[in-house]
Amino acid sequence: MRLRQLGAGDAACDVSAIGLGCMGMSIAYGPVDAAEARRTLDRAAELGVTLLDTADAYGRGANEEFIADWLRTRRSNTDGVFLSTKFGLRHDAASGRVGDVDTSPEYVPVACDASLRRLGVDHIDLYYAHRRNPETPIEDTVGAMAELVAAGKVRHLGLSEVSAATLRAAHAVHPISAVQLEYSLFTRDVVEGEMLATCRELGITVVAYSPLGRGMLAGALTSREELTEEDNRRRWPRFSEQNIGRNLALVREVRRLAAEFGCTPAQAALGWLLAQGQDIVPIPGTKRTRYVEENAAAVELDLTAEQAGRLRAAVPDASVAGERYPVQALARLGH
Repeated sequence: MRLRQLGAGDAACDVSAIGLGCMGMSIAYGPVDAAEARRTLDRAAELGVTLLDTADAYGRGANEEFIADWLRTRRSNTDGVFLSTKFGLRHDAASGRVGDVDTSPEYVPVACDASLRRLGVDHIDLYYAHRRNPETPIEDTVGAMAELVAAGKVRHLGLSEVSAATLRAAHAVHPISAVQLEYSLFTRDVVEGEMLATCRELGITVVAYSPLGRGMLAGALTSREELTEEDNRRRWPRFSEQNIGRNLALVREVRRLAAEFGCTPAQAALGWLLAQGQDIVPIPGTKRTRYVEENAAAVELDLTAEQAGRLRAAVPDASVAGERYPVQALARLGH
């Protein structure tokens, strides 16, 4: 496994060039198979995948607890593991769904201590604000997060789905090592432009979540009917009856190019992201060993500029049908 640098200066550290999103091991993407998910974590570790991504909102802490259970089975515990988790999305007690975004300085240490208990560790390697409440000055939020670093509870700070202006203001308070953003062949406008320029100016790494378009770019999905009733993608616009056909047509072109390049569609999509710069770290999520093996192998796919350009052209700007989130979730982005 190749490594990439997260952050710059005193905030720098090395992580695997491809990480592992762990959310689907507990929620969102259909039935859960805990035994297979544990095997997936084992295989990821064998392959040198060090960066594991979770959040306190994934299953209301269940995903953090699942990772803690896996860590206890390892002889070396957290050696070779770089844990990242997030705070800020609070669940409504009645509905169980995500309600308010809380990034108040009072909540920051409370959320961190709860994650530390669930994860069973004495520090978090990378701690993100999952979303931002614009009513709380980012300087106050990051100031409280910086106190966690000073206390030894957190090593590095990150933000997720914020604006370039917010990122700049946060970095002025304490170095931000990473910003987590949706970035893929299907979603480019979130990162490319002002945000990426700001990150490169400040030395902040882009951690790309949903790098396979929530699985669509992997090429295995052929219709909406293949999604189980428990699968959250059924309520996401790009998987709707109106949009999925148009989007799958784009995937077919990616699949055709991948075959020409001698790789799988997932590897082509991940290879394209890796080719966008050494400061991009994709974290494809999976709960199956065969997919973590496939994804990790993408680090060996050194696409030429011409090949990367052809993949970009296969998904023209504004060609993807549907928003990337439902309306309520979209309202929490970009603050």
